[in-house]
Amino acid sequence: MAKKTKKLEDPRLWVKDLDIESTEDIAVPKMLIDQVIGQEQGVDIIRKAAEQRRHVMLIGDPGTGKSMLARSISELLPKEELQDVLVYHNHEDNNEPRVRIVPSGKGKEIVQVQKAQAMIEKEKKSKSQMLIVFAIIGFGVLWFITAGFNPMYIFYSLIAAAFVFMAMRYTNQRNETANIPKGLVLHEKEMHAPFIDATGTHAGALLGDVRHDPFQSGGLETPAHDRVEAGAIHKAHKGVLYIDEINLLRIESQQSLLTAIQEGEFSISGQSERSAGAMTKTEPVPCNFVLVAAGNLDAIQGMHPALRSRIRGYGYEVYMNSTIPDSQENREKLVRFIAQEVAKDKKIGHFSKEAIGEVIHEAQRRAGRQKHLSLRLRELGGLVRVAGDIAMELDDDTITAEHVVKAKKIAKPLEQQIADRYVERRKDYKIYSIEGSEIGMVNGLAVMGANSGMAEMAGIMMPIVAEVTPAQSKNRGKVIATGKLGEIAKEAVENVSALIKKYTGEDISKYDIHVQFVGAYEGVEGDSASVSIATAVISALENAEVDQTMALTGSLSVRGQVLPVGGVTAKIEAAAESGVTRVLIPAMNMQDVLLESKYKDMVKVIPVSTLKDVLDNILVAGPRKEGLLKNLTKTKFLPGSKLTGNTVNTPA
Repeated sequence: MAKKTKKLEDPRLWVKDLDIESTEDIAVPKMLIDQVIGQEQGVDIIRKAAEQRRHVMLIGDPGTGKSMLARSISELLPKEELQDVLVYHNHEDNNEPRVRIVPSGKGKEIVQVQKAQAMIEKEKKSKSQMLIVFAIIGFGVLWFITAGFNPMYIFYSLIAAAFVFMAMRYTNQRNETANIPKGLVLHEKEMHAPFIDATGTHAGALLGDVRHDPFQSGGLETPAHDRVEAGAIHKAHKGVLYIDEINLLRIESQQSLLTAIQEGEFSISGQSERSAGAMTKTEPVPCNFVLVAAGNLDAIQGMHPALRSRIRGYGYEVYMNSTIPDSQENREKLVRFIAQEVAKDKKIGHFSKEAIGEVIHEAQRRAGRQKHLSLRLRELGGLVRVAGDIAMELDDDTITAEHVVKAKKIAKPLEQQIADRYVERRKDYKIYSIEGSEIGMVNGLAVMGANSGMAEMAGIMMPIVAEVTPAQSKNRGKVIATGKLGEIAKEAVENVSALIKKYTGEDISKYDIHVQFVGAYEGVEGDSASVSIATAVISALENAEVDQTMALTGSLSVRGQVLPVGGVTAKIEAAAESGVTRVLIPAMNMQDVLLESKYKDMVKVIPVSTLKDVLDNILVAGPRKEGLLKNLTKTKFLPGSKLTGNTVNTPA
């Protein structure tokens, strides 16, 4: 696609070498399997699974292409004759309808023929009914004449005719309905293998059900076979059954699903309190399908062990990629992805080269790793559509870079919108300080949306305050932390308390250490605040002042090493928005920093490797700092660092 290959540069500059004018010049593959991006291993496995009709489990983050891979199997399955399923009234046992299998397209023909025959029979019976009714009325008239013109005889004959007519009509109607089969599963003759998405279905929709009949007795009941409804497993016969978030299925449903897979057939009975219950049960209905189960990593824990064992033993498990290396080839794949989204949407215009560059740049940022591109393509596709909507609103035929930039501001995730309001609120009420120095107070950094459901994290600045008081207990002091801490965060606080004794030489058992996460109403989880906690507590113990123009993040090991954390780019940008001018991050996270251009001159990023590096940078110069650092230098277990005080220019 590109005219020449050279060292990769900013995508917004790289697109200038593309030999296209817009996404209109890009051909979109017809096959779904060829549209999948960045999942080469998954594509290879899907091809094998389709060829051999194997079950597949797809595990990975949302929006990485699991459903597209699943849909592609139906296109790749070997060509075979589909089957229609008909269900008939059982004259011997009304509660056990008969099942008949016919070639695809024949089922509809059979039902139509039976309906036509029923109509003919109905017309014949209607004529007979009318003759009988007229005969009764005629007999009444004759009786009226011969009995002296008594009007009661006419009245009695009309009543009798009405009763006979209604009885015959209903009886015939029931017989006609009972003789007409119901098309349980019907296909067109040239239809390809079915793809059935059963995500979030209840037991009845998945396994089949029998509708409730309000008229259950007295000769008014609906024939049982006419109330039978096919489940997703039956509709997917000789095709693909796709279930995302499979762990959300009830264990009973998973057991029944396993039975259906093993037997290749499954009888339909009532599955809910609103159905006919187990009283009605059909003959076994074929359900030979390829199961594609999907979910996040935690989906495995909620699966029935036998069901997962079945998939592993007779199929494949695939862990989806969340990112891909930032290469020439992969950038060109993302260009094709944008073209695919435009073609899929059918309402938005094509993207210019400059707009393409902005989208790829956003894919870099959302990857969370330098030299990588995000594969959370559903969220990236949302950005594409928002940019297209903005262009349509402005009556622009082509989407430009300006449209994409506006879209990024509009299409912020909910977490980012909440974080922005946090920043505004805290500025108004001065919850945190960005000037001067304080004892026992640091500007910690955290993220919202740090879970598998979000492609983009939203950063927030969270002040952490520490206070040291004499222990109230005679035995020993304790660490008291507030801010709705999660289990990992609590463990981080305990580790910090043990490390402080090593650093300061103070016997902290004589003190109660109070740690407060200011304004952390949403709770705190993870250990990325452990460096901030240690800094605040040491500052409080030593009465050393902390520079409030700085913010920091990082996980702290028990040996005093600063370990990498997630969401560093979002955290740095949040610090910049809050007015902080310098940010300390783990040195190992420097390769993950990819800031927006507007933050380049707003904030400096300083890499740190040890707690000594942190204290050397963030503590205000003075006797307290000098004495503390001198003691730290003597600490043998703590490795030194050559990174102290060095600033690093961050990418634009």
